[in-house]
Amino acid sequence: MDRLIELVTKLIGQTGIAHLISSGDVNLAWQTPVMWLIGGTFIYLAIKKDMEPLLLLPIGFSVIMVNMPLGGLLAEGGHGEPPGLFAFVYRHGLETDVVPCLIFLGLGALTDFGPLIANPKVLLLGAAAQLGVFVAFFGALFFGFDINEACSIGIIGGADGPTTIYTSTKLAPHILGATAVSAYSYMALVPIIQPPIIKLFTSKEERGITMKQLRPVSKSEKIIFPVAVALIVCLLVPPATPLISMFMLGNLMVNSGVVERLTDTAQNALMNIVTILLGIGVGSTMEGKSFLQPKVIGIYALGLFAFVVATAGGLLFAKLMNLFLKEKINPLLGSAGVSAVPMAARVSHKMGFEANKKCYILMHAMGPNVAGVIGTIVAAGIFISLVD
Repeated sequence: MDRLIELVTKLIGQTGIAHLISSGDVNLAWQTPVMWLIGGTFIYLAIKKDMEPLLLLPIGFSVIMVNMPLGGLLAEGGHGEPPGLFAFVYRHGLETDVVPCLIFLGLGALTDFGPLIANPKVLLLGAAAQLGVFVAFFGALFFGFDINEACSIGIIGGADGPTTIYTSTKLAPHILGATAVSAYSYMALVPIIQPPIIKLFTSKEERGITMKQLRPVSKSEKIIFPVAVALIVCLLVPPATPLISMFMLGNLMVNSGVVERLTDTAQNALMNIVTILLGIGVGSTMEGKSFLQPKVIGIYALGLFAFVVATAGGLLFAKLMNLFLKEKINPLLGSAGVSAVPMAARVSHKMGFEANKKCYILMHAMGPNVAGVIGTIVAAGIFISLVD
């Protein structure tokens, strides 16, 4: 009987509840339930509000699991012991850049560069929208973040989740959870954040400017474009090579028309698998002791500021271009220059249609939208070059 009592007592002592009570760590006692609440909030937003559910759902659940006492999901391993599941996913998926790069392979296979090829001058709008990236970078330095952290925070302004994760993993892995969640949150909130900024910087007449239908783009142009862009970007910004090469490979696959099975895999099965791994990997970085820090609030604030400046920068540059163009462009194309594809383009189209029922600019807006993706990748490469 005494032996049974001893075994039961030992079993109870090995539970997570007992660990929380007996550990004597005051921070652990409050940080753990707070992180459970944060994880639950992400799950709620994903299910109830449909806010980036493909990422926030696995991230939210992973946040809860990684903050389970004695769960061992982040065990480092070694001495013959395997690492914990989440530690393994992070180490071999995010730390090695495999998962973000495979995400870009799928994105490339889902992207149509036709509108950008048909109207190449909108590439400038995608570049102008990167203003938020560099403003947030200098802002982060001003508020005391080190240069690695500032680079990772700045990329949030591009509203490109995979690029934000890639940059943070390279330069500031300790803030990966905060930067990743911030980027994806603002991507989901594009329909809420952008309209007030658009109305502030443009008049109803400007938003209602109609544009001619884009010229047809040949298959040859669509095949040459990804190869040419990959060559140019890789030669000018070598650290951007992993992302841009996979992005353009995916696009080349879909436009070649000769690898349908590979294209289908990249667009569907592979994309779904790496999205799950991405969610787990990001969630694994969100332990209470590292996530619940004052700087996290600063990261969210600077990320929002970066996104606002990026939107405003694109709008103002579009208006500047109109001073020199005979055939005016709708300035809403500038707000589509952020990398939130295709949400930013849809918001621009909706705002234009509300101003003028004859204004159909969705395909026009997709040009600067995909240009913004390229611009954010280039900005990330510049930051990595700067620090290295």
